[in-house]
Amino acid sequence: MSETSEHGHHIVGPTVYVVILLALLLGTGLTVGASFVDLGAWRPTASLVIYWNPIVALAIACSKAILVVLYFMHVKYSTRLTMLTVGAGIFMFLTLVGMTLADYISRAWGQW
Repeated sequence: MSETSEHGHHIVGPTVYVVILLALLLGTGLTVGASFVDLGAWRPTASLVIYWNPIVALAIACSKAILVVLYFMHVKYSTRLTMLTVGAGIFMFLTLVGMTLADYISRAWGQW
């Protein structure tokens, strides 16, 4: 005898999709608006300058990506294994970006 275990799927109403669409459109508008504003720079050391425009743009893009993954890819209503898989993918991506940035920052620029 085999048991079939089917679990019900979560049904998302159209209002949720409309709200997410409006949030994504707002994020796109914020990104475009922030590109026209000079947010300045921060100089923690004499040789390092951190510009705020790419940081703000990436923060808005990450928040939009989180909305897409959670609602349009239905990760919010999925099993814990799916959430773990998405989390492992994000962790691996951040690890690779961190290793790349560590190599990039550790270079002796202008000292050759």
